[in-house]
Amino acid sequence: MKNYPQDTQESIKEQQREGYCKEACDPSKGVADDILPHILNLYASRATSKDFNIYAPHATFEDPLMCARGVQQIKSAFYSLAKVFSESRIVEYSIKENVISPGKEEILIDNKQYYKFMGKDIDMISLIKLYIEDGKIVRHEDWWDKKPLWNRDTVKFPVVGRITEMTRRASMFATHALMRFGKDPTM
Repeated sequence: MKNYPQDTQESIKEQQREGYCKEACDPSKGVADDILPHILNLYASRATSKDFNIYAPHATFEDPLMCARGVQQIKSAFYSLAKVFSESRIVEYSIKENVISPGKEEILIDNKQYYKFMGKDIDMISLIKLYIEDGKIVRHEDWWDKKPLWNRDTVKFPVVGRITEMTRRASMFATHALMRFGKDPTM
């Protein structure tokens, strides 16, 4: 150190320590930065078993067609995309992160998805809502056309919501069985 007063030397040392910490633990880097590459792989039908490490063991996934509980069912849901669509991917997106409380966050991914089904192009607007606890996704919702999922709490007649929930669960069980119960494909 040059010949600075003692308090200035301490200040410089403190700034250096903070600088090293900022490089190691970049505060501008959010949870979404770690999760987003895996989400993009899932929606692009190129997921590997490592991409599912972003989920807590008890995580759930819901969209208008399916309601998956646990990582194995979530694997089945995303591995099935390649079986149904010849192409799939998120083509545009913007991200918003909200801290709910220490260790709990919500990530909103406003996006446009592209699918190719039986030679036809399908563009879809979606809002993906991820609820994060301690760095892992505990709930993943995909709202097509940015409309909330139908369930007993979101429809006027709870019986309709309950039937919708049961239909999505049945669809998931059928998919889960067809996808060999979430087994990772052999490469």
